[in-house]
Amino acid sequence: MAAFTVIDHTEIGTGGAAVWSETGISGSYDHLLLIASIRSEQPSIDYDIIDMRFNGITSSVYTTTDLAANSATPTTTTTTARGDFNGAVWPGGVSTADTFGCLKIWIPHYANSTNFKQVFMSSTSGPASASNTDWALRVVAGLWAQTAAVTQIDIRSGYAADHAEFSTFTLYGITGA
Repeated sequence: MAAFTVIDHTEIGTGGAAVWSETGISGSYDHLLLIASIRSEQPSIDYDIIDMRFNGITSSVYTTTDLAANSATPTTTTTTARGDFNGAVWPGGVSTADTFGCLKIWIPHYANSTNFKQVFMSSTSGPASASNTDWALRVVAGLWAQTAAVTQIDIRSGYAADHAEFSTFTLYGITGA
């Protein structure tokens, strides 16, 4: 039976926040799970894109492959040698004010010091209208080409916007899974 332990729960307050970060993550769990209800304060976009880094590392050690849908024709993209994970999305400031997206990130075997780290992200951005590109669904597989344990996670906007007030982030440590 898997046990989920809340490592951190943060609700973004008035004025927003440029980054959600958790540091000093213990290596005592089997896996990590981050679940967020999130919205960007970027005023001129339909949806924002994640910038996620581990352990503060910004060198070209992140690779992602994403499956995206925001029209009748899904697309896939692979991005290598990045300074962060990208691909997951959430609503931007053009969306209706109470529209928040869902973000789920699994990091299995995050404390393993022998292998590179895998990441699985799924995200949604709710519609501002019925037209294409105002909504998005993404599923992203990532690889962090480092053998160090993940001890820090930072999530920023790909458009340098703040996370909006009432965005929430909950990081779980999972054991026995």
